[in-house]
Amino acid sequence: MRTAVTTAQDPLTEGELGPAPSEQVEERELVFEGFAYQCRIVHQRTPLTEPLLLLGGSSQNRYSWQTHERWLSPLCTLITVDLPGYGSADFLPARYDIDFLADAVAHMLVELGVPRVNLFGGCFGEVVGLRFAQHHPSFVRRILFAGAAKRLPDLYTDAVPRLTHALERGAIEEAADGLVRLFMSNPEAGRVRKHAAVARLLRNQFLTQTPDEIRKAVEHNTRLTTHGCYRPLAVPEVPSLVFTGEYDTLCTPQMGRELAATMPGSRFTTIKEGDHLVTVERREESSDLIARFCTDRPVENLPYCNAVESL
Repeated sequence: MRTAVTTAQDPLTEGELGPAPSEQVEERELVFEGFAYQCRIVHQRTPLTEPLLLLGGSSQNRYSWQTHERWLSPLCTLITVDLPGYGSADFLPARYDIDFLADAVAHMLVELGVPRVNLFGGCFGEVVGLRFAQHHPSFVRRILFAGAAKRLPDLYTDAVPRLTHALERGAIEEAADGLVRLFMSNPEAGRVRKHAAVARLLRNQFLTQTPDEIRKAVEHNTRLTTHGCYRPLAVPEVPSLVFTGEYDTLCTPQMGRELAATMPGSRFTTIKEGDHLVTVERREESSDLIARFCTDRPVENLPYCNAVESL
């Protein structure tokens, strides 16, 4: 489950607000169990809610959420991270599992002196985020997951051997085309905002991966298929919301419902005209949904969402 699209290939468009002023942004270099990793904090001096920890997909990095800051940074402090094995952090062998990454998240929050967060996890970020919430529930105030599932999608497990082989033999264009087909819905499934533009963006990102990024991508797939994405452990009883694009064909709406049903008092919804990359295709709407939930505002009857389901 490699959610894509990073800031380097996704610049701010005219009229969008960029990062907060430089004096409000902090970069930290951390080390967990011998592995160096980095986090980025956009401070909000007058927050309306607890800090928002954004755990993105495996091909996202700590800068991938800058285009969402226009809507999220006025509300609270934002924290993004390149965990070991991802982004610019140290390479992490696949023998280190999801528990290790969840513990690294807890290590970061202790180092930052942040006692509680609103937790967002998208795609692979949900895998790490859920395990973190299960192992370290005292840190979690609210939970939001997007493009999420409690089992590896068949599309993913079927594609991994082909994609891994293509990457290992240097067939980058073949791998890029396969990854676009994996992550994006078939155009015939329904109208998706910015479908063609995001598909081009996604393909270009994969075509321009560095050798280090490719090595980490292969190791990521090995880690996920070896260790799995879910354990039926207790989830903290905090306000929880799972959502995805209504045309998500990778982690389908039904798979999102299945995950939400394992979380006490969780709700589920889909964002209209979106697929697995809904947070890219519909930045403003997904940011608004996250912001509303984190500040206890209603999320029902929003024009860009389908019905909110209590599970």
